[in-house]
Amino acid sequence: MTYQEVLAQAKSCMGKCHACPVCNGLACKNTIPGPGAKGLGTGAIRNYQKWQELCVNMDTICENGEVDTHFDFFGHQLALPLLAGPVGAVTLHYGDKYDDLAYNNVLIPGCAKSGIVAFAGDGTNPAVMEAAADALKKSGGCGVPTIKPWNQETIQQKMELVKAANPYAIAMDIDAAGLPFLKGLTPPAGSKTVEQLREIVEMAGRPFILKGIMTVAGAQKALDAGAAGIVVSNHGGRVLDQCPATAEVLPAIADAVAGRMKIFVDGGIRTGMDMFKALALGADAVLIARPFVTMVYGGAEEGISAYVAKLQTELADVMAMCGAHSLSDIKRSMLYGY
Repeated sequence: MTYQEVLAQAKSCMGKCHACPVCNGLACKNTIPGPGAKGLGTGAIRNYQKWQELCVNMDTICENGEVDTHFDFFGHQLALPLLAGPVGAVTLHYGDKYDDLAYNNVLIPGCAKSGIVAFAGDGTNPAVMEAAADALKKSGGCGVPTIKPWNQETIQQKMELVKAANPYAIAMDIDAAGLPFLKGLTPPAGSKTVEQLREIVEMAGRPFILKGIMTVAGAQKALDAGAAGIVVSNHGGRVLDQCPATAEVLPAIADAVAGRMKIFVDGGIRTGMDMFKALALGADAVLIARPFVTMVYGGAEEGISAYVAKLQTELADVMAMCGAHSLSDIKRSMLYGY
């Protein structure tokens, strides 16, 4: 299937998501349940728009050569600096073709076969993480289980479950403390102190990634807790309205902690061009979430393969036209105005 064929197929089975040609948050706005953002719904729109406002500097007066998009993810070589972001409650938000268990069973192996890594989502149903762990084990650990910020006892139980699958890394979307469906639950979920995060990092026993960092202070706290990486993320605008876009806060965060931990970023990144801009601003790699849901609903593993191939071609083209032959060649000066 081609990318366009996957989009067309997805339109027939995605509920409140319109499978738009450009996933920019405009058509769904504040549609929750659904793929939209919280409040006025401007968070997702702003995330996307800020990447579009950046321009790249074309420069082809350089040595001619092949472009290498490979990325080292904690000792594992990926085809490009791309990870599929974690998505939960897919039936509620995207339609009943898949539940969380079935979705992860397509996403994790599909990404592994395409040369990238998927973050697996967590949920209020314990079976979601159990199924994610099983899918990770079948894929040789090629993935990152993402645990919600439950109480410490529940986190430890989930840690033991996913560690048995020997994943490449383990993550926590700390900003999920703001998700409405996690409030007032038993077990409880919510914010964590640096000391609590240190305990969680110790539990993980492998690279631990903290997702939901939007300030330099937050990045420093994650570093102090021992995290091996952070995801600059506002949860796609789904947990707090009127946050800045991730593209706006990324440069300062990268300047503060680059070289001491891996820096990932998500939020409105849709193309290889967007990926290039994110790397130029200081990210090591990017996460993309909503479009992968569309690819799974519209084409399962074929959809994932079509999208990854599209992104890799786009990234390689931008790199070549800006004089970058490897990811390490990408500099902030390759963006206009920097």
